[in-house]
Amino acid sequence: MLVRTWRFITITLVALSMGMAWCHALELPAKMGYDSSLWVTLHQTLYVAFGPPNIGAFVEVGALLAAIVLTFLVRKRRTAFRFTLLGTICLVIAFPVIFFAFTEPVNAQVRQWTVDTIPADWMRWRDQWEYSHAARFVFQLIGFCALLLSVLVETPKNRPLIKAPTERQREGVA
Repeated sequence: MLVRTWRFITITLVALSMGMAWCHALELPAKMGYDSSLWVTLHQTLYVAFGPPNIGAFVEVGALLAAIVLTFLVRKRRTAFRFTLLGTICLVIAFPVIFFAFTEPVNAQVRQWTVDTIPADWMRWRDQWEYSHAARFVFQLIGFCALLLSVLVETPKNRPLIKAPTERQREGVA
């Protein structure tokens, strides 16, 4: 029961975390056409809930920690372990690796800008931020799918949807 519950928690948190990265990926084409002042304004106002001290940061860290614990819990289930480990590795690549190597350095820079102090090379910073989020989404999607597969490989293939009553149940003894 613990593993089932922990899988539910993990997959839910990973789905929520992946949803934030999916938002960034969906917005990327439009945002690549924005001028500097609009892009900076959106960056400084639209994503407040995504990072610390708000809910997005807790979801992302929680998803990663839950996946790490789940990997430990299923370590003796060979096939499920492999998929869970793959999923966890992908989540680690998305956060903290890509996030702190590529995304957060841009966040730190953009937090200091005003509409009047945007540097001439702002597009380099924008590109790094946007594409790092696209990469994060890809790794989170692969991680999410691997976690789902870790559950599906342990799901019986020929299990009836409705369990037939036993002889005792039919006789009213159960």
